[in-house]
Amino acid sequence: MFEYAQPLSRLIEELRKIPGIGAKSAQRIAFYLLGLPSEDADNLAEAITQARRKIFYCSECNNITHVDPCEICQDRSRSDSVLCVVEEPYNISSIERTGAYHGRYFVLLGTLAPLKGKGPDQLGLDKLLKRVKAGHFQEIILATNPTVEGEATAIYLAKMLKEFKAKLSRLAMGLPVGSEIDFADQVTMKKALEGRTQIKD
Repeated sequence: MFEYAQPLSRLIEELRKIPGIGAKSAQRIAFYLLGLPSEDADNLAEAITQARRKIFYCSECNNITHVDPCEICQDRSRSDSVLCVVEEPYNISSIERTGAYHGRYFVLLGTLAPLKGKGPDQLGLDKLLKRVKAGHFQEIILATNPTVEGEATAIYLAKMLKEFKAKLSRLAMGLPVGSEIDFADQVTMKKALEGRTQIKD
């Protein structure tokens, strides 16, 4: 049975650990990396090393950052009346790209997943409570993903935060723009009906 040279095999195996990268993709990426000029390969390796060494979690919101607090927490032009709770740091970039949100964030760094051994203690929800207590938020947006774990986490957070005066809201979910009703699954259609809005004159 054919096997690649040990260093290449190891590279492929390491690349396969990346979420969404299968055996074929890992192999293609490995051969692409081998074909890079030495300087480009060294720059990539250094970028990975520097990112690992210099990036950490913001002490206030858990966003990834190289300064503490992060740039979003330091931005005085942002509204202190709204807090958006997301699952992972990369969710922030998706929201920021819309240009429609100018409040604060809190990153859970995961979701409740009892079968995977991830409960409330593993999410560090005490830090979220501390943030809410210290702030003067009029609204808290629970922007977890529309998955089983995301929904369970949103429900748990809603119960945990109901003692505060802030309005609790959830991102609207349903039919994406440009899609057809015939291709929507039952859950998507249900969310679309529940989140319908009034047509104004």
